[in-house]
Amino acid sequence: MKAITLLAVAAMLLVEVFGSKASVGGSMSFMLIFVLVMLAVAIFEAWSNKRGAMGWIVNLFASVVGGLVAVALIGIAMEAMLPYLHLEGSLASSQHPLKFVLVAAIAICMVLGSWLPLWAVNRLRH
Repeated sequence: MKAITLLAVAAMLLVEVFGSKASVGGSMSFMLIFVLVMLAVAIFEAWSNKRGAMGWIVNLFASVVGGLVAVALIGIAMEAMLPYLHLEGSLASSQHPLKFVLVAAIAICMVLGSWLPLWAVNRLRH
């Protein structure tokens, strides 16, 4: 799980630094990373615990639901936090160091959001 987290943070930071700055291209790049992270967490957990076909399906569903809830909560938190940052312009257009810290935190929350439902499902299985 640590490797998935590190790869998610690295991918998010690389897309932020070198990725498309277009309104659609940048958002789609981040969404692709979100989907890949959710799938990686679900597949890793199912593979490492030698789940059957039903276990794989449950893992994928739980990971996707948890990841989407995490993205929604991150969006709500960002909307609540932005007025207190006192930035001139948007955070996306600024090169403020906080932007890169937030991108890394979003990646970590994304992995955590995908993993927590799997943890809860595993607690119910035993």
